[in-house]
Amino acid sequence: MRVVLSLPLACLLAQAWLAPGSTLASHSPEAQEGLETLLTPRAQNKTSQTSERPWAPEEEEGEEDSPWLSAKGQQFSREASNLGFSLLRKISLKHDGNVVFSPLGLAWAMAALTLGARGHSRAQLEGLFLQAWNQTWPAVNQTRTPHLPALFKRLRESLSHNPELGLAQGSFAFIHKDFDIRETFLNLSKRYFDMECVTVNFRNTSQAKRLMNHYVNQETQGKLPKLFDEINPDTRLILVDYILFKGKWLIPFDPALTEMDTFYLDKYKVVKVPMMYRSGKFASTFDKNFGCRVLKLPYRGNASMLVVLMGRIGDHLTLEDYLTTDLVDTWLRNMKTRKMEVFFPKFKLDQKYKMHELLKQMGVQRIFLPWADLRDLTVTERNLKVSKSSAIALAFVHQSHYLQLSLFCLLLQGDSLRIGFSGFSLSERKKERKKEEKEEGGGRGEEKKKKENKT
Repeated sequence: MRVVLSLPLACLLAQAWLAPGSTLASHSPEAQEGLETLLTPRAQNKTSQTSERPWAPEEEEGEEDSPWLSAKGQQFSREASNLGFSLLRKISLKHDGNVVFSPLGLAWAMAALTLGARGHSRAQLEGLFLQAWNQTWPAVNQTRTPHLPALFKRLRESLSHNPELGLAQGSFAFIHKDFDIRETFLNLSKRYFDMECVTVNFRNTSQAKRLMNHYVNQETQGKLPKLFDEINPDTRLILVDYILFKGKWLIPFDPALTEMDTFYLDKYKVVKVPMMYRSGKFASTFDKNFGCRVLKLPYRGNASMLVVLMGRIGDHLTLEDYLTTDLVDTWLRNMKTRKMEVFFPKFKLDQKYKMHELLKQMGVQRIFLPWADLRDLTVTERNLKVSKSSAIALAFVHQSHYLQLSLFCLLLQGDSLRIGFSGFSLSERKKERKKEEKEEGGGRGEEKKKKENKT
């Protein structure tokens, strides 16, 4: 079952779906057992360019206001949305049940980290976002590379220009009190991502935990009281990005009409849930290729949720492989308004994902290694790397609104002391590094062979 929130903004807000067997509008004649939900996109990005130079603010002066940047913003959003669908597919492979996920928090955190990275580390981060950009405009990329932070700044500004939409976004960094972080990184992260910095003593783990949990809970309006369960005292920096969406239905469901009713977990298992009800005129379409009906539920602020109801249980697996912004656009173009009765369950979901392996599969590997090149983040710290990456998402459907909180967290630590006392020799480390580089090169070689075979 899927629900797709489609925003006419340059922003991939979120993607969430319920387990394949769930049914959200089982009373409707067209509603079969497999309703699927997903929140649609418009934000993020891809590139595969390398830069060996530090970030220089004066070189980027006026970049955010350039006509070229404005003209490419829409395509940037579409390609970013497709990256979001790709991430959703990869997460779904490892999670059989409900999935709630927003690539936007991940996008902001990883893009901010590019400000501190160089060499292969930075190239891999940019490659996550801007591969499609290079494929779409090869001629443009021969002469110039899009400035990733400037694109995200434009995205952030576009989100804040629609007060009716109920969107709140934030970026902040918890920095160890003795961590020598570059002033340039702080200035640029504030300029492009409006990042707030909070000084923390990670050696005092209990105090650091209380301070950070209080700060995050306050920033997310009380929706996430306990983000951190434990803290490694070797932590040097934690980057957190979140987006809080509270979309108010254009026409709310009447609470008086909500009743306990049947909800299908699969073909044979059913449970009783609070089922909301509303009758009226709704935009919808039927996709013959996938055998699904798509319903549009509008929010205030020119945004919509798309509810995709599969004709047969399990068919969502086929649809999942073909989800793109072009498919969503086709659904929207073919919609017609008709009188309908809609039964929609009131529900709450929460999920947490470890993102290490997923990011490595997508080509981001160097930042997780002791030789990650983060020279533009710090001068003195050695063996600085990303030790943890996680995503958290909460979703709640109510009679008056849909609420989703999506948060992404990157934890960076230095491991020089642990290497020194573990007997891990320099020669062993070089061997490990060569092995890793060989694996990366082998992966690129396989891709090259596949392309040649296709040709």
